[in-house]
Amino acid sequence: MNVLSGKLLSDNPQWLTGPVPAEKLLNLPEKVLQFGTGVLLRALPDFIIDQANKAGIFNGRIVIVKSTGQGGTDAFAGQDNLYTVCVRGIAGDRLVKENVINTAVSRVLAAAVQWEEILAFAESESLEVVISNTTEVGIVPVEERVSGGVPASFPGKLLAVLYHRYRHYGGDENRGLVIVPTELISDNGDKLKKIILDLARFNGLDDAFLSWLEKHNTFCNSLVDRIVPGAPKGELAEEIRRDLPYEDPLCIMSEPYTLWAISGNEKVAEKLSFVQVGAGAFVEPDITRFKELKLRLLNGTHTLTCGLAYLAGFATVKEAMNDADFSAFLGELMFKEIVPSIPYELSREESEAFGRQVIDRFKNPFIEHFWINITLNYTQKIEMRVVSLLQEYYRKNGAVPKYMAAGLAAYIRFMKPAGAPAERDGRHYGEFNGTRYLLQDQQAGVFEQLYKEKPLAGSVLGRTDFWGTDLREIKGLEEAVAASLDVLNRHGARYLIRQVIN
Repeated sequence: MNVLSGKLLSDNPQWLTGPVPAEKLLNLPEKVLQFGTGVLLRALPDFIIDQANKAGIFNGRIVIVKSTGQGGTDAFAGQDNLYTVCVRGIAGDRLVKENVINTAVSRVLAAAVQWEEILAFAESESLEVVISNTTEVGIVPVEERVSGGVPASFPGKLLAVLYHRYRHYGGDENRGLVIVPTELISDNGDKLKKIILDLARFNGLDDAFLSWLEKHNTFCNSLVDRIVPGAPKGELAEEIRRDLPYEDPLCIMSEPYTLWAISGNEKVAEKLSFVQVGAGAFVEPDITRFKELKLRLLNGTHTLTCGLAYLAGFATVKEAMNDADFSAFLGELMFKEIVPSIPYELSREESEAFGRQVIDRFKNPFIEHFWINITLNYTQKIEMRVVSLLQEYYRKNGAVPKYMAAGLAAYIRFMKPAGAPAERDGRHYGEFNGTRYLLQDQQAGVFEQLYKEKPLAGSVLGRTDFWGTDLREIKGLEEAVAASLDVLNRHGARYLIRQVIN
């Protein structure tokens, strides 16, 4: 089944967005070793590399290592490792509907049965880059032997590859690799490097290798962001089937927005030349600004509005954004309170441009993002994303941010325990308008007691074990939260939204 190659690509089909992939793209040298076959990798790093190859910039393909035992590699091999990325969403005032054939993947090798082929690729002169996304549990300390078989962990596999390459080239300092983990943990490159070094010592590998590993291989911290729901479903799946004149079991859907921020110097940027294509990839010495923009404007806005949206009766983000009052509330929260309060030196122009992209993403009509899922670990998210915003806003303005206060009031109301039985099988529930919902929060049980205390708002804001500080020290915040909570209880979330924006 070569439905995505050969004659079909040479016919310049109307359903394909952009230039037809040239045959020469299938013959580029293999420059990247990738651990993971997940949809985020295929729709973000692999997508960017594909765009760069088509622009004549990076000119390198990817060898993927499939580590899990679930599923095989036949789906990839059956269509020459090509697959379709269906990009759907909003960018500015434009509705984006693009079908892109990705030609960046050269081979997919199953570690369990093709380990020798993977080690053989470690010897390749063209290999320059390693990418990974093995989920957050992939970058964890391990103690295992990396010789005499296939290591079980991702760090074990990577160490085996690096040691094999080191021995093959006799420790040549020019044969080190640029290693870019994309797992969603802070300082992922630094953490992976420490684990690899510790594992090398556990295996008793010689000091010369440890020196080569540390000095001639570059582990980069990185941040990725793109919503990739995976295989299209429902009406969208039917629409895409009508668009595409072939069946593609590897077809995935993603939003238009892309971000891949990588820490590195000029030498790293030269190796990772795909960043030049302008498709959302960046190499900079410090990627903190990208972290702060995402943490505050995307994640922080979600956290401050999820409870309010849910209590207002909106099931999904796109549904809420179609409501004029809620959309206005979110916009005012973002641009009047969060943007000027980000605790990092950023230009207002950059922050506002990022904020506009976030709103486009929230409005995406093709993505079902449920508010109830965003309430997961609600308390912890407020501590990580919102507390410093509250403090910075008050420091700059000497006043309470009213939209943030309303968001905190919604959090307190959302966390209210349901009537008996509030706890079932060790799980806690809230209730609103006769509907019970699961409180997926480590502090859910504490609210059983908090709701017995008065004043309620002060009791919650004063929990230093929640916030790392006493939020009652922000003068006027307790009163503002209490007032919003009273309106919310008396008149409902939609009334509170209208009151705040007016």
